[in-house]
Amino acid sequence: MKLTHLIEFLRHRIKVVVRICLVGLALLVLLDASPAVVNKEHAHTWAEHVPGFWALFGFVGCILLFIFSKMFGHFGVTTREDYYDE
Repeated sequence: MKLTHLIEFLRHRIKVVVRICLVGLALLVLLDASPAVVNKEHAHTWAEHVPGFWALFGFVGCILLFIFSKMFGHFGVTTREDYYDE
């Protein structure tokens, strides 16, 4: 019962929840850019030297996955609603 109350509480304050999440993500990127927190001296690739690269890489990967899945759906994975009626 308490979980449903929490979900309803957060649902009514969705703009605040989104802002808090965005601030949290920005803080994580800033922490990644701080040399005192993340030592990038022994990075293996050039991308590991760029602050926030892996966060951006993951975000772009999610967007591309969404676009390609929608594209595959429109190109034949999905069928018409009356496909089995014929």
